[in-house]
Formats: sequence, structure tokens, C-alpha cells
Amino acid sequence: MAIVPPPEALGELAAVVEPLQVAAPDLRWAGRESWHLTLAFLGEVDEGLLAELSTRLERAAGRHPQQRLSITGAGAFPSAGKARVVWAGIKADGRALAALAASVAAGARRAGAPPPDEGRKYHPHLTLARCRQPADVRSLTNELALASGPAWTADAIHLIRSHLTTSSPRYEQVGSWPLRPEAGQ
Repeated sequence: MAIVPPPEALGELAAVVEPLQVAAPDLRWAGRESWHLTLAFLGEVDEGLLAELSTRLERAAGRHPQQRLSITGAGAFPSAGKARVVWAGIKADGRALAALAASVAAGARRAGAPPPDEGRKYHPHLTLARCRQPADVRSLTNELALASGPAWTADAIHLIRSHLTTSSPRYEQVGSWPLRPEAGQ
């Protein structure tokens, strides 16, 4: 389950990331088309659960307002000194976004597709690159930390299927559900 930033926000991030890709070719960089804000990672989901999952996700989306977000800052998991993942940060109403992520995860669990990362503190981000071995990426995260993109309104959540390949994952949008418009919209 994810939120997909608009092309303008992705374009501004790409302008910052592209020179870094050249400077760090040993990382496995995610393509711009795969950048998304994960709300809940579901792992393998049986096709037979998709109808119930769709119903639950539609309910979850309808309970939460649209989110005002922007891409800003950067970091690495588990740390910039021993990174496995390099990410761009998300500026948001942290409580509202965490509540949406928790609701999506609860809906998935009720549908029979429990998120394997449930119970971890939610940390909104866009994965930019993966390291084959733990790496010191402090210089990259320092440069990425200066990035600050335009704010946008996330108005829907998306169920995204990952197709794992030897080079990098390919993502397919399976379904979308609108978030509740703010009063007066």
C-alpha cells in the first residue's frame, strides 16, 4: 500500500538524485517510476484475498483525510555509516500519516494479509537506492538532505504489486482508493 507523489515532486527529486547516481554507481538505484511512499508492506498476498483486501482498503482510505506532503531530507537504514537503504524523507502531519498507515495495515490484517513489518515504528520515506553490502553513504545523505520539493496533496492510496527481477523491482498498480476530501473541497 502506498502513496505515489505527483510527477512534479518526482521531477525535482530526480534532479537532485541523478548526479548522485553517477557519483555512486555501485549502489542499486531505484528508478524514478518506482518511487512511492509505502504505507504498509504486505509481502506475498494470495490472489484469493484481493477482493476482501480491496474492500478493507477502500474503507480505510475513506476514513482518512487527504494528506499534505512534500519530499524533504534524506537518510539511510539502519544508519548512514552502515547503510543498506538510502531514502528521501517525507514532510507531513506525522500523526495523520501514521494513523493512515496503521489503518491500512489493520485492513490488510483483517483481510488475511498481515504486513510482515507490523509493529515497527512507521517511518515515511521513498527508497532511492539499496546497497549490496553495508556502506558508508554519509556524503550522499548529506547532499540529499538539502533537497526540498514542492508540497502536494495526496488524495488516494494505491495497492502496488512488486515484480522482483535481478536488476531492480518493477511495480504495478493493482488498485486505488480515494482519501476523504477535507471539508469544503
